[in-house]
Amino acid sequence: MSSRSSLSPEQLEHFHREGYVVVRQAFDPERWLTPLLREYEEVLDRLARKLFAEGRISSLYDHLPFGERFVEVCAESNDTNHQFFDFSLPQGNIKHDTPMWHGPAVFDMLRCPELLNLVEGFIGPEIYSNPVQHVRIKMPESREPRDATTGALKMGATNWHQDNGVVTPDADDTKMLTVWFPLRYAGIEHGCLQVVPRTHERGLMPHCPAGPGGLQVPENVASRDAAVALPMHPGDVLFIDKMTLHNSLPNTSKEIRISFDLRYNPIGQPTGRGAFPGFVARSNEAPHTELRDADEWAQLWVNARRELADAPALKAFNRWSADAPVCA
Repeated sequence: MSSRSSLSPEQLEHFHREGYVVVRQAFDPERWLTPLLREYEEVLDRLARKLFAEGRISSLYDHLPFGERFVEVCAESNDTNHQFFDFSLPQGNIKHDTPMWHGPAVFDMLRCPELLNLVEGFIGPEIYSNPVQHVRIKMPESREPRDATTGALKMGATNWHQDNGVVTPDADDTKMLTVWFPLRYAGIEHGCLQVVPRTHERGLMPHCPAGPGGLQVPENVASRDAAVALPMHPGDVLFIDKMTLHNSLPNTSKEIRISFDLRYNPIGQPTGRGAFPGFVARSNEAPHTELRDADEWAQLWVNARRELADAPALKAFNRWSADAPVCA
């Protein structure tokens, strides 16, 4: 382990034994999260003005703080509007104008030295920012838009899954690390994450398509009885083994839950989403290869969006089919 790593031996041992570990106050939330939230306030303002101009909302709701404004804008427009804030692309129907956000505060967070120091303790000093990455803004389910046909929530809680199960098979041998942290307090009522300890020891489990909550490991394949909920404060970071079974609880509060869901892996290993661009976040061996320009990073995604919009069909993003016997 590098001397730069701020992981303790006990934390690393817990990760290997249980398949996850929470590091409390891993970074200064005022230094790293406040600029992010300000950036997302600007994104929301532009979105509100767009929807107002289109007649989809009756007010800009600009008298409200970010969380309350987000809820009102999404509830009235009957849309989660998540893609306007996300710094990845969807897995289908990508167009030249598919919205996404790759602002400098997001890029800075991906390269946060305190965060990378911890990541280095798990995967070593040659660190690649994997493009399987998202900001997730989850509304209170009492206000969340629903599908007009089925009545189902348009986003809802994330299903039980393994992160190795939502990438392509070329990344099966990749030492992929999941890094999750909230931008605001995420308690049980807000829909914090749950993990089932030691499930990383079981290897890859079958997954089934299961609506807006994403792929799901069937309950007859893996019990959730031993699940542990993990409330977290801003500055806390959860590290999850790519084989650990986890999900999110429903947001039963009156507030949004906003979080970052990131991946890192050693440089040179497949990312499991080859159509999307990653970048070298840290390299002791070749520091000149590190990407340090936020505009260059954003352009990588603009280029990827254009190429995918022009492609006749997207490649598969995972290996699962609803026709599998276990999904019946």
